Amino acid sequence: MTLQRIGGVAGLICAATYLFGFAFLVTVLAPFGYGTNEIDAQAVVGFIATGPGFLIMWNTVIYILNALALAVLVVAVPARLRPATPDWAAVTRALGLIWAALVIGAGMIGNVAVERAAYLAPADMDRAVALWETLHAVELGLGGGNEIAGGVWIGLVSIAGLIGQSLSKVTVGLGLLTGAGGLLTLMPALGDAAGAVFGLGAIAWFIAIGPTLIFKRDPITR
Repeated sequence: MTLQRIGGVAGLICAATYLFGFAFLVTVLAPFGYGTNEIDAQAVVGFIATGPGFLIMWNTVIYILNALALAVLVVAVPARLRPATPDWAAVTRALGLIWAALVIGAGMIGNVAVERAAYLAPADMDRAVALWETLHAVELGLGGGNEIAGGVWIGLVSIAGLIGQSLSKVTVGLGLLTGAGGLLTLMPALGDAAGAVFGLGAIAWFIAIGPTLIFKRDPITR
């Protein structure tokens, strides 16, 4: 199996981790306002205190597993772009690896936040809540609450695919929309809505680029 095909499988894994995250975000975690600016930290820590395993699993899937698959995809995509746009391919590889590093860092900090809150909550709930809020803010800063790095990478890959005609119009269109959503998370007033656009768009983009890398032939260098 070639690197591109492995990358295509990795792209589908990325989509699956996003779908997993959204499914639990709108069901199990919805009562706590998780993923919004109205999150109830006290309720979250109370949930953690009853059993930290769920949030650790959730963080591991949406951050760590996603980041590992993303790193493979990031390395594979330039092989698709390089024949027609070698300079763009190099830039996307560098920026994509930065994004993958931020995502896995967010996951590690998220899991530490859960573990420490679970440890402190039985003896001092207020301290557990304060610690969780602090570490959660760091987690969000790295990638859970803004999607600038991801938006830039997906957007640039899509622009390169458009210039070199190495990605389908559907993939390019989805990528540009997703990239714009990621950049708009920089604006606090649009944070939640832009984050939703980025997340849903990223699912569609990963699903679109996966089969492209698995089944499509390389573009012919012009």
